Amino acid sequence: MIVGFYSAWSIGANDVANSMGTVVGSKALSLKRAVIIAGVFEFCGAVFVGSSVTNTVRKGIIDIAYFTNTPELLAYGMFSALLSTAIFLHVATFYGMPVSTTHSIVGSVFGFGLVTAGVGSVHWGKMLSIAATWFFSPLFGGLIGFILFIIIRRLVLSREHPFAAVIKVAPYLVFTLFTMLVLAVFYKGLKNLHLDLSFPRALLCAVIVGAVAALISRIIFLKRKDIEGTTVSLQDEYKKTEKVFAVLQLFTCSYIAFAHGANDVANAIGPLAAIFSIVQSGSVEMKVGVPMWILVLGGAGIVLGLGTYGYKVTETIGKKITEITPSRGFCAEFSAATTVLLCSKMGIPISTTHTIVGAVIGVGYARGIATIDFGIIKNIVASWILTIPIAAFATVVFYKILTMIFV
Repeated sequence: MIVGFYSAWSIGANDVANSMGTVVGSKALSLKRAVIIAGVFEFCGAVFVGSSVTNTVRKGIIDIAYFTNTPELLAYGMFSALLSTAIFLHVATFYGMPVSTTHSIVGSVFGFGLVTAGVGSVHWGKMLSIAATWFFSPLFGGLIGFILFIIIRRLVLSREHPFAAVIKVAPYLVFTLFTMLVLAVFYKGLKNLHLDLSFPRALLCAVIVGAVAALISRIIFLKRKDIEGTTVSLQDEYKKTEKVFAVLQLFTCSYIAFAHGANDVANAIGPLAAIFSIVQSGSVEMKVGVPMWILVLGGAGIVLGLGTYGYKVTETIGKKITEITPSRGFCAEFSAATTVLLCSKMGIPISTTHTIVGAVIGVGYARGIATIDFGIIKNIVASWILTIPIAAFATVVFYKILTMIFV
């Protein structure tokens, strides 16, 4: 349990940049406020929507039937995977390098299964589908970010009066955000509370909530004192327009934090769920529910890591890849969260790091290729490539040590 919490803490410390790097980089929120907001929604996403991905990490990567007669070996292997992932992420965070936690844990479980049970124990179809998302998630995140920023630029930023334009467009953006978020929560997303709804009912609830949120946002934007009055210059218009996007970033920051918690809690508690099942039953179960306390443990660990050590990698995502303003941060966060949340609902543990980096690059590319720091991108990609072999090797080492001591 302690190692599982440590793993969750390390995930929160490293992947915090994915949920709040852009909102801090654009100065829409201070680091302290971003941590509080992201922490709440990370926890909610982990507890309420995280179980479907957890099942993929627990038993979708390797065939646990190979350990039916030796359940203790599976427990040692999952423990080793948790420990190696936590240590690797801790070291990477110390150097301020945003690596993929999904790469880490999937590579760890894969390496353990390959060494202990052989090639036949690996679910190669599942591995290939996960591997495909590691390539497609940054592409999709970047593509959505690119298209969204082009739309925002055409509808708002390039208009003669961008402030007036954003006041008209903002409620539609709020409606889309809330509709997608509520739909993700209520459509088979609250099984632990027995509140999962059918798609039509979930869609109806989502549309209603989205419409109410849009109406409220319309009233708020029109009544805010700091955006009232006559604009005296185009520069003044742009400043007030970015203030509106700064408010919208409160929603997207929450959105991506929720999506991140839903997807990445599995990296911490997937192996822990397997260990708990073995300790409780003394055997390898093909199907077992994920207890609420395990989800809570993972969510709490992510939040604590986010708040205590997450500042290390925030600067890389928020400042070093490309210059981030509230409008650009909004586009990057929205596209990344949408990609991650959709894959989470399908039970596919994609890399939030890959997705948000792709989204930031997509937004930067929409402004011109010269605005992107490719030196930083090369370093990030290099760390991604090294993650799987390092995590797999470390897991095997820890596993061998444990089996030498206890078996």
